[in-house]
Amino acid sequence: MKPSNVLLLPGWENSGPQHWQSLWLKRHGYVRVEQHDWDRPLRGDWVARLEDVILGCDEPVVLVAHSLGCMLAAAWAAHTRNGHRVKAALLVAPADLERADLRERLPGWSPIELQTLPCPSLLLASSNDPFCELERARLFAHAWGSQFMDYGPCGHINADSGLVSWPEGHVLLQDMMKDQGL
Repeated sequence: MKPSNVLLLPGWENSGPQHWQSLWLKRHGYVRVEQHDWDRPLRGDWVARLEDVILGCDEPVVLVAHSLGCMLAAAWAAHTRNGHRVKAALLVAPADLERADLRERLPGWSPIELQTLPCPSLLLASSNDPFCELERARLFAHAWGSQFMDYGPCGHINADSGLVSWPEGHVLLQDMMKDQGL
């Protein structure tokens, strides 16, 4: 699989320069799905943008989502007719957008789509993520048909977690891709 067919789906406010997604982009040549407004994300706009990027790829793709990006993947999957174009998804630290504090900050993202994803997926969650309780993450994994991994106490599994380029996460991605023959 070409690196350009591994699509990075950052969360709210994008992934900063020290976030593992940004470091993977630089190191491996993956593609960030750029959104029109990172600060005031509109679900419909983000889903349409993801659909456009997927349709623009010449081969099947793999999604690598973080936080709000996980909810984007679920929202896209619930409404697309092109689910067959995605062969695997790595979903990291989903944000529970049905919590009152997040629902207020990110209106329009709840209810969370809970349909089975059209591809094999792995959801990693932290036991002390400030944006999602572990049991809620487990519920999302079950609803989406994702394998679930409790990644331990790693906060929001982002730059603040001290993961740097997060080589362990990249190994998980590579293993998923191998399992799918990619």
